[in-house]
Formats: sequence, structure tokens, C-alpha cells
Amino acid sequence: MGNRGPTLEDVAREAGVSRATVSRVVNGVRNVAPDIQRTVRDAIVRTGYTPNQAARSLVTRRTGTVALVLSATGGAFTARVFSDPFFGRIVDGVLPVLRERAIQPVLLVAESEQVRAQLVEYLRQGGADGALVVPLDEDDPLPTMLAAADLPTVLFGRPRDGERRAHVDLDNAEGARLAAEHLWATGRRRPATIAAPVTAPTAAERLDGFREALAAHGVTSVPVVRGRFTVDSGRRAMARLLKDHPETDAVFAANDLMAQGACQYLREQGIAVPGTVAVVGFDDSVAARDARPRLTTVRQPVEAMAAAMAELLVEQLDGGRSAPASKVFAPLLVVRDST
Repeated sequence: MGNRGPTLEDVAREAGVSRATVSRVVNGVRNVAPDIQRTVRDAIVRTGYTPNQAARSLVTRRTGTVALVLSATGGAFTARVFSDPFFGRIVDGVLPVLRERAIQPVLLVAESEQVRAQLVEYLRQGGADGALVVPLDEDDPLPTMLAAADLPTVLFGRPRDGERRAHVDLDNAEGARLAAEHLWATGRRRPATIAAPVTAPTAAERLDGFREALAAHGVTSVPVVRGRFTVDSGRRAMARLLKDHPETDAVFAANDLMAQGACQYLREQGIAVPGTVAVVGFDDSVAARDARPRLTTVRQPVEAMAAAMAELLVEQLDGGRSAPASKVFAPLLVVRDST
């Protein structure tokens, strides 16, 4: 071969197929049997063949990349991205699906009006083939901007403007109901909640689901303190709850980090968990297993949800769907040591 790299012909010989078949697999053409695709991809690995992306883009009119966008309109955004395990779980779910299709994710952070406008233009100009968007605020305008530009997009969480768009979501109200019913079943009669920031897309659903489940048992007033999805905010919220409502015997926190902070504060005050105060979190993240005691929590299957989001986007890009698709996941209560 001299100094030249492996070619399509080399891959074809290694795989025992035609050059045209290798080309179809490399370019993501859909009419190739799955077993042949696997054979060709294995041959690509063995030969060390690297597709010429520029030539491939000319054929497919695709870049082979998608934007994974974390979008927020509030402050202190960057700090949360790097401290909350939620975002790492999104990446863990997306990567295997994209890698199977030889698609590379490009991580983009949209935290201002200017950056959102630049992002839309970047996608318009063909910088990436589509976008996987994780909006972190109820009033985030980015999903509407992408829809107006008719760009392939899938959202994590249902659209908040009522429009029909491709998305994945969790039944958050049902998750909160599971937490409330569990606390009631374990004899807790004076529950409180550390709710999400009012701007968070899931805030109302989790708070309303918890309140409504308890209202069915005759609990007409539930103390609420809002946190910011961080351990420190959970500590502060727990301190406030104990000061204003010392009779509290159970706490439902809208994510595991806040529940972990609540447990830390209770332990420092010499208050037994779950003996005196039971604590339930939400997400079933690594924070739930690292907390002391280990957290009872509502499992949100973030990795599976992110994988489904990527699959829905790939279907859009391949022209497999003519209308927006959605998938809603069911929550699961995971009982550990904090209740």
C-alpha cells in the first residue's frame, strides 16, 4: 500500500462484499441488512479505514454530527452542568446510539439570547444535521426557534408551548405520587417538600403530583421550600423547613442532590433519618447511592430516555417519520435506607 491509507476496496475484500455495499454502509444508506452492516463495520475496524468526511458529505449532504444542546435562560448554569450527574447520564445514553450510526455529538451550551440565535444559524448553515435539546427552563425560547427554522430536533421533556414536537419525557406527576404514597404507607403524616426552582420544566408536575396524592388522604397543606437542584440548596431548604415547621416527619425533594443535602443537614442536627424524618429523592442518580443513608428515590431512566431521544432524531434524519414522535417513560420507586 505504500503510504496510502486503507481504501473502500480494502474494506470490501476484508468483509467479502462489494465496494458499493461498503459505500452504502459508510454513507448510512438504510437498505443494507443489519448483519452485513456489522460485517462491514468490523472490517472497517480491522483495516483501520477512515472515511473521507468531506467526500461523504458531498454524497449524503450530511455532516455526520448532531448538536447536543444544553439550554437555559437562568444564571449559574455552567456550575450546575458540571456538578449535576443528570447531564453525564444524558451523554451516556446518547453516545451508544450515535456511535452505532457513526454520528459524532457536538456539545453546545446555549445560555443567552445571542448564543441561541447563533446556534440556530449554525444549524441552518449545515454545521450539524440536527439537534438534541435539553431545555432547563420553562420559558426557554430555543425549542420554538428551532421549530420555526424547520430544523430536525428532539427535546428532552415535553414542549411547553403546547405544540406537537418530537420529544421524550417522564410522567413526573406519577413519580411524585409514588413518593407521596410511599411516605403515607410508612406512617408519615406531616410531610413537606423541597421543590424545584419555579422556572424548571418539571417543577409544577412534581409539586402538583405530590400535593394531589396527599390531598386524597386529607392532607390539605404541604409546606414547600424551593431549592436549586444542588446539595447546598437542599441543606438550606431543610434548615428552613425545620425552622418553620419543626413537626415535619418526611421530606420529598425534587432531585437526589437536594435530598442528599437535606440528609446532611438532618445528620448534623442530630436528627435521625429515617427514624425522625424520612427523605425521598428523585432521579435515582449516583447521588442517591452516595448519600448517607442511601436514598429512597424515584427512578428517572435518564440513559434510556436520552437513547430514545437520539433514536428519534436519527429517524428524522433518515426520513423515517412524517410526523413528530414522542415517548413517555414510567417512573419507578426505589426503596433504600432513608425511609
